Amino acid sequence: MKRLFLAVVALVLSVGAKAQVESHVRWAYAAKKTSPTEAVVLIKATIDPGWHIYSQTVKEGGPIKTSFTFAPSKEYVLVGKPVEPQPVIKYEKTFGMNVGYFENSVVFQQKIKLKSAKASAVKGKLEFMTCSDSRCLQPDEVEFSIPLGK
Repeated sequence: MKRLFLAVVALVLSVGAKAQVESHVRWAYAAKKTSPTEAVVLIKATIDPGWHIYSQTVKEGGPIKTSFTFAPSKEYVLVGKPVEPQPVIKYEKTFGMNVGYFENSVVFQQKIKLKSAKASAVKGKLEFMTCSDSRCLQPDEVEFSIPLGK
């Protein structure tokens, strides 16, 4: 009976280990005030070797593009859309089109106008898709809260 119990525990633990989410991107956040009434929010992706994430400008019918949704706030307003550096452009057979993507690391920037000197954080979520040359992972969503500092 004890052996059966141990076998069941081992099976449950091995299934739990397989259920862990595979991730090849780590996200970091910062904010920099550029004036008493303006700031820039920095969202950095560090990507494992051999993997990439997609630009915000991928056309319909392609992979899931990186996108940002900022929570509405009475403390600040967005100025324009998030800015990204020039992506690598490459034809991907899987999608039958040219797509823009980033390898190694990328920093996205969002300007904000502060409505209040007491503005404390920018909150929201981002969605992205990670691929290698041989496979893609399911799209993922990450919530963030970026302190604005003083």
